Amino acid sequence: MNLTILGASGGTGLQLTRQALERGHTVVAVARDPRRISVPDGTRLTRIAADVLDAARLAEALRDSTTVLSGLGISGGSGPGVLTAGARAAVDAGARVIWLGAFGTGATAQAAGGFTRNLLRTFMKSEMNDRVTACEVVTDSGGTVFHAGPLADTPLSASRRTLSVEEAPRRFFPARVGRATVAAAMLDEAESGSRPGRTVIPVD
Repeated sequence: MNLTILGASGGTGLQLTRQALERGHTVVAVARDPRRISVPDGTRLTRIAADVLDAARLAEALRDSTTVLSGLGISGGSGPGVLTAGARAAVDAGARVIWLGAFGTGATAQAAGGFTRNLLRTFMKSEMNDRVTACEVVTDSGGTVFHAGPLADTPLSASRRTLSVEEAPRRFFPARVGRATVAAAMLDEAESGSRPGRTVIPVD
């Protein structure tokens, strides 16, 4: 399978890239600075420099994509609307999109409970609309959104599961989940296509 990874130089994007290559897929890894994609070169890996907010360059990077997985996040240097821009570009390319969002926003806001919702509103502030809109763009197109709790750099869980929103554990604060586990769950969905148009929750 040919996969395109957006945000391939970040923590989750690197996990997506590494695991996709380990599974035997051909990967186009897209990042603002492809030199930061710290995986060995190989015949199945192509690195492309593109900024999500450069619409023309991103469209060119995604031109032949059939499946796009996103490790995009928001950092201090990100411009406004970066996630929505990435989601729209992936959808406009005609690709099936597997997206990473935050548990407690949008479709999982009620499942997360009042404490988590208020905490996210406080810390995400102006980012909240961008996160929610990006996820809606993906699910409306038939893609799949993974809403993860706080991310940790822990090993891949052998007991990982992907839950529906209705199955979300009721907790005062969301459980941490490993980036490796999240990446594996997203790749499972890319390979199976079993949850189109849905928001789901990866857990260790």
